[in-house]
Amino acid sequence: MRIIVCIKQVPRSTQVEIDEKNGTLKRDGVESKLNPYDLYALETAMRLKEEHSASVAVLTMGPPQCEEAVREAFMMGADSGFILSDRRFGGADVLATSYTLAQGVRRIGDFDLIICGKQTTDGDTAQVGAELAEFLGIPHVTNVCRIHAVNTEKITVDMDMPAHIETSDVDFPCLITVEKGIFEPRLPSYKLKLATVDRAINWLTLDDLPDRDAGHYGLNGSPTQVKRIFPPDTHQEHIMLEGEGAELGDRLFELLNDNKFLQKL
Repeated sequence: MRIIVCIKQVPRSTQVEIDEKNGTLKRDGVESKLNPYDLYALETAMRLKEEHSASVAVLTMGPPQCEEAVREAFMMGADSGFILSDRRFGGADVLATSYTLAQGVRRIGDFDLIICGKQTTDGDTAQVGAELAEFLGIPHVTNVCRIHAVNTEKITVDMDMPAHIETSDVDFPCLITVEKGIFEPRLPSYKLKLATVDRAINWLTLDDLPDRDAGHYGLNGSPTQVKRIFPPDTHQEHIMLEGEGAELGDRLFELLNDNKFLQKL
């Protein structure tokens, strides 16, 4: 069984500079971490690896510093890593990102299952997994909260839908996105860190992909353009209320009501 896990490095802080010219985050040199939702995707892959003797490759796109995310995946048990890194990929929207990842998957080769986290903490679109599957022409399901069974032909999963749990058989090759509650992610292993410190990582540029048309990637391949992006205003005002409980309750209600957080019935 061959598994590919898509991971992403996201800013560790909310205080990130914005490129006002193209409306994107300035990621170079920003302190980053592995997207928290991707930890659940990695743990799912590791469970399948242990139970079905699977091989696990991780795939990511970003600046050179995202090697740290791949190294962390190695410490959790991933077998190989691929990084799509090229200035021509910069500024990609969800569609261009999904297309680039799809080209990366085609470059990697045969696979049975792709696992993605539910979403990323910097974009929160939760669209990349489904769009990646569409570009690859494979079946996909989202919001997976439980895996019932896996055999050589299909995977049986539960999907956490708004009003119910839906069980589905999905034929390989396929893609799933997993929920936070599917498994508890393991901690990175220091032993694996030492064992994989010199493990080679496969770096891919546009010139390594099946489609080398630069018009399909980055800003050039993004049909959506950000009109304006800006950090939210922060307010540091503090109000201290003193008095008895009943009095404080009334004053707090009036304060919330005056700021339109509550309304009198």
